[in-house]
Amino acid sequence: MPNPILNLDGYTEVPDTKIAVVVTYLEMTERPSEALAPQRSDMSLKAWSSPTAAEYKALFREVGEKWIWFGRLIKPDADLETLLAEPARENYLPVLDGKPVGTLELNYADPENVELAYFGLVPSAIGGGVGRWLMAQAVEMAWSRPETKRLWLHTCTADSPQALKFYQSCGFKPYKRAIEVADDPRGLGLYASETAPHVPCLMGQN
Repeated sequence: MPNPILNLDGYTEVPDTKIAVVVTYLEMTERPSEALAPQRSDMSLKAWSSPTAAEYKALFREVGEKWIWFGRLIKPDADLETLLAEPARENYLPVLDGKPVGTLELNYADPENVELAYFGLVPSAIGGGVGRWLMAQAVEMAWSRPETKRLWLHTCTADSPQALKFYQSCGFKPYKRAIEVADDPRGLGLYASETAPHVPCLMGQN
């Protein structure tokens, strides 16, 4: 089957084995004048240097299962460990009451345009200001480097419906949109078919 051409003035069908999401890119071009969140005695941020693929994928899955995160799960273990060990890439674990509750990754490959590559919490940690505290740490670390001129990230329609509003409340502004088409991770066996009902799995429905 030839690759379909995207119709920019109408509809484009995608195969049942694929998912299609709208991606929104957001950026912060100035360091905030005030901290996004107060410090917390019950939370800390731990550097996660060169995690094993098994450790990383387990946490990645726990954070992203509801939103069918797949980008790191489809990578071969050796390739993933090489990626995570890149000198320009920093991974952190937010720790709440002594337990890791999420993931934060900053990519400094372009020192002036820092990417907040991954940001998320395990379901039990959502709420109570944990996410805003974690974002405050990310923003502070990124802007503490004199080279930084911009901090950017992206989210998509498969993600939490609160994500876009949350990022905007933290000072990020949308600047670009894209369409991502990928193999449905449920079809790859990464998640059960009933996962993420807001992005229905079409395989086996016809």
